[in-house]
Amino acid sequence: MEAVLQTKIGSVEPKRGKVRDVYDLGDKLLIVATDRISAFDVVMANPIPKKGIVLTQISLFWFEFLSSSISHHLIATDVSKFPAPFNKFEKQLAGRSMLVKKTKVFPIECVVRGYLAGSGWKEYQKSQTVCGVKLAAGMKQCDKLPEPIFTPATKEEFGKHDENVDFNRCVEIIGDKNARYLRDKSIEIFKKASKYAESKGIILADTKFEWGEVDNKIILIDEVLTPDSSRFWPADKYEAGRDQESFDKQFVRNYLEEIKFDKSGPGVKLPDDVVKKTGEKYIEAYERLTGKKFGF
Repeated sequence: MEAVLQTKIGSVEPKRGKVRDVYDLGDKLLIVATDRISAFDVVMANPIPKKGIVLTQISLFWFEFLSSSISHHLIATDVSKFPAPFNKFEKQLAGRSMLVKKTKVFPIECVVRGYLAGSGWKEYQKSQTVCGVKLAAGMKQCDKLPEPIFTPATKEEFGKHDENVDFNRCVEIIGDKNARYLRDKSIEIFKKASKYAESKGIILADTKFEWGEVDNKIILIDEVLTPDSSRFWPADKYEAGRDQESFDKQFVRNYLEEIKFDKSGPGVKLPDDVVKKTGEKYIEAYERLTGKKFGF
């Protein structure tokens, strides 16, 4: 199966994000996860073959797993059931596409953290807070938090960094009732997913959820609990006080740091070994989480 760097569906033009092509079908969207890979908000010149399929299949697993707790936007994944002309493009779309409900998207990234890492760790070192949440003194990098915390961020346009905000700012943006619902639901499903991941020897350190509203109902949208939207760590390698091994694009980030990539402009071509190791990590995450052999 060839890598898909970008889709071409007849004369239909998608909105191309960093790694996904999104087709607007009126009251529905077709979301296609390509094999593009980005790091430091820059899309690299070559793809990670099958990455888009792996991420889509992980999302599908979690949608099913969480279906008793939340409603979501997924309608279909069988290409033959997609509307024309998309149902004629099996080769490009199989395994990596989702036909979903179109919603009014809440302009908030619903980040939940179970461990002190990333931008949360950076903020903690300065103020002992994360997005306005006060934490105990003396915590180490990647320490487990007493309870998961909700640390929202604004959704910025392509090319800009999302900005961490406190809960009060979240209320100002989307209203008190919506903010409380998104916070409580995000923490609830984070805890459920985290407990499951632990049973598979994986630590869910943090993740971001996205939510939308359709027919006066709030539903879970976008990708869910993938290595691109979450930090997954192998539990047997975990040790607080340092960076952790992870099931994501760490090989890509490490390579870019080695070559002193300036984190702007066009992406570079990744060496074959970096591409191979990164692809293997994504597949390992899928297989450990789902208990299934990756079969695409």
